[in-house]
Amino acid sequence: MVKVTLIPGDGIGPEITEAMLKCVEATGADIQWEKVLAGSAAMEKYGVPLPEETITSFKKTRVLLKGPITTSFGTGFRSVTVALRQTFDLYANVRPAKSIEGVESKFKNVDLVIIRENTEGSYSGIEFQKASPELKELIQLLKRTHNVIIDEDTAISLKKISVKASQRIVKFAFDYAVQHNRRKVTCVHKANIHKFSDGLFLEEARRIAQLYPDIVYEEKVVDNMAMQLVMKPEEYDVLVTPNLYGDILSDLAAGLVGGLGLLAGANIGSEYAMFEPVHGSAPKYAGLNKVNPTAMINSAVMMLRHLKMFREAELLEKATLKVIKDGVKVTYDLYNKPEGSPAGTMEMADEITRQIELLLQKGDV
Repeated sequence: MVKVTLIPGDGIGPEITEAMLKCVEATGADIQWEKVLAGSAAMEKYGVPLPEETITSFKKTRVLLKGPITTSFGTGFRSVTVALRQTFDLYANVRPAKSIEGVESKFKNVDLVIIRENTEGSYSGIEFQKASPELKELIQLLKRTHNVIIDEDTAISLKKISVKASQRIVKFAFDYAVQHNRRKVTCVHKANIHKFSDGLFLEEARRIAQLYPDIVYEEKVVDNMAMQLVMKPEEYDVLVTPNLYGDILSDLAAGLVGGLGLLAGANIGSEYAMFEPVHGSAPKYAGLNKVNPTAMINSAVMMLRHLKMFREAELLEKATLKVIKDGVKVTYDLYNKPEGSPAGTMEMADEITRQIELLLQKGDV
């Protein structure tokens, strides 16, 4: 038996988590779940968004599956997901985007993976509030060192990129390419403008690339990369990026294959791993038994593979793809039949469970 920390999340999180648990149980995966809180539910109970109980559980199990957690804009608590990534040094964010039969999309042959550095860049959390004493000191420093005049009604965020973090994320991307029979790694950057920070990232990528002569290596400026992805996404395989670019391009890639409701992400470190759907908590849909559970289920597929439960992962993935392809017992965002009506969250989970049972009966996995 394997112990896994489980955060149901906020908004729609608890119901898509319930749907996922039903499907995972049907595969026979021998998992003991440690349910803990984070986000709004934790704030209500503990007064903090990331309680010590949750941190302790993750330290013990080393594997975490979480539902979406609400993060407010501008005010409120800082992102729980970012805090977990930094606390546990989950330096690699892995976001696959692959076309799915049965999902309406402008593209049919997308199969790429975005690997994003998770701990640095614009997400380092080094910020200076307008009119603060710390900002005034920084303004004076910049005036002395760069002869730059900045008004005190300015807010500043710093972007940090290091040699160590750049080396390990690029190495992770190349190792991922080797392990998953991928042919090419594209380094995404803005070194033409950010010559020191992105320039450092690019320099380290070039050094690491030399160690993998069997993998094609190329470079793309981030704005050009965005254009390339919406023109010819089939030409790209593994993309490795600094933090912010990877966040943006991951959502763009999701749009190529049908939207965020389908995709999962992994956050991997040297000791710990966290898996999550990439969509938000959608509080207005909470409790309506309406939303698509696929992203949460695909998060579980990635987690099962990480735990080397390959048979269970394949059962869950095959069954989910079959239900989506059939297009009958699916939620409103996937339903496109001229008659009938879409299924609810749990009804879709029930159908995936039924398909898992059929696969087991046939011995098809």
